[in-house]
Amino acid sequence: MAELDQEFSKAAGRDVVVSFTPHLVPMNRGILSTIYVRAAKDSGASPEDLHTLLLKAYANEPFVHMLPYGEMPQTRHVRGSNFTFIGVTKDRIAGRAIIISALDNLTKGASGQAVQNMNLVLGFPETTGLEQVALFP
Repeated sequence: MAELDQEFSKAAGRDVVVSFTPHLVPMNRGILSTIYVRAAKDSGASPEDLHTLLLKAYANEPFVHMLPYGEMPQTRHVRGSNFTFIGVTKDRIAGRAIIISALDNLTKGASGQAVQNMNLVLGFPETTGLEQVALFP
């Protein structure tokens, strides 16, 4: 990262701090999202605060799993399931956090959402038919 910062700064003629998150993703299905967030100015909020906020926000969501702070999900964690796994860690740039989420777009995509919504509309438990053991591939 130091070399990237150095060379981009040299090319730009000003200080540049690069955000770069390489992913080695040997997978046959799924979506891995990397999201960078910056705390509001003068808020004093930390990445740990963001993690705590997300834990509270998703506490009662049966298909969202928050990983412990600093742990990152992989698509293999959610393959064939209706789950979304979310991890939060600090960025190397002060005042920023990185959120990584993983989901299986074939199950958590439209088909899983349709079943989940149907369950809610018809008064069934939200999780009916969606908690089975993951399938391959």
